[in-house]
Amino acid sequence: MKKLLFTLFAVLGLAVVSQAQTKPVLAATIKTPNALCESCKTRIETYLKRYDGILEINVNYRKGETRVKYVTDRTDIEQIKTAIANCGYDADDVPAAEDAYNRLPKSCKKNSDGGGHPKPKTPPTAPPQQ
Repeated sequence: MKKLLFTLFAVLGLAVVSQAQTKPVLAATIKTPNALCESCKTRIETYLKRYDGILEINVNYRKGETRVKYVTDRTDIEQIKTAIANCGYDADDVPAAEDAYNRLPKSCKKNSDGGGHPKPKTPPTAPPQQ
């Protein structure tokens, strides 16, 4: 009976210890205003998947933001912003790395640098009938 009781307490103790070691996970939203299209989204998500501690990445190029879930013991928000900047995109207050930005396709660059997505052409309207 004593062995059974000791084994029960040992298993219970191990269960408590294993629960105490859960890694804290945080979610953050980072503004990425020059991520403009699906290829920008794919580029950022593929680049960030390489980093240890990043669990989920979701780039919303229509809103110009990136949501990231990460384990705080392995990485922090500043490292994630730096990784996005090294990919060629602005991330909140961290500007894009110049050499990575220059390697982006023209359509993924800022309008001020001659890039941006072309505006959809609207068909010419007929003058009003008199």
